[in-house]
Amino acid sequence: MKSNIRLAPSLLEKDKWGNWVINKQYNAAMLAEALCKLEGFIYAPSDSIYWQHGHSTERDFIYVTTQNLSHDQLQALNDEVGQSRSLLVLCSAFRGKSDRFPNLTIKKIPNAVLKRCEWGHDDYSLRVENLPKAPLKPGQLPLFEEEGEP
Repeated sequence: MKSNIRLAPSLLEKDKWGNWVINKQYNAAMLAEALCKLEGFIYAPSDSIYWQHGHSTERDFIYVTTQNLSHDQLQALNDEVGQSRSLLVLCSAFRGKSDRFPNLTIKKIPNAVLKRCEWGHDDYSLRVENLPKAPLKPGQLPLFEEEGEP
């Protein structure tokens, strides 16, 4: 029986100076989807709001960008998100103090990924935290039984 499962390339790779950087094989959508999963968000990009790549609640969103965000860009995001919503911003780098933007949580992408995963394994025993459990489709049987389930 042929399996439709395939492993994605590593999300991070080391550059020529030994620094962790985003693998060039990832396009913007792949990167946003992978980071949504790692951070416990549902990947659901908005058609009309560029900074809504996913959500964890009706008022908690995630934005993934490879840009180096300036203070002015972060301020504009904070203003657009508004007081009634929150936004996790994952970017390559940022300038400014993150505590100045009350509606934003700002993380550098490589650091966010490195803290969630175990590296240096050659047996695919990758530990990823906070992955939401995918709902079963009607008529679909679970692949593996949970502990304590019949």
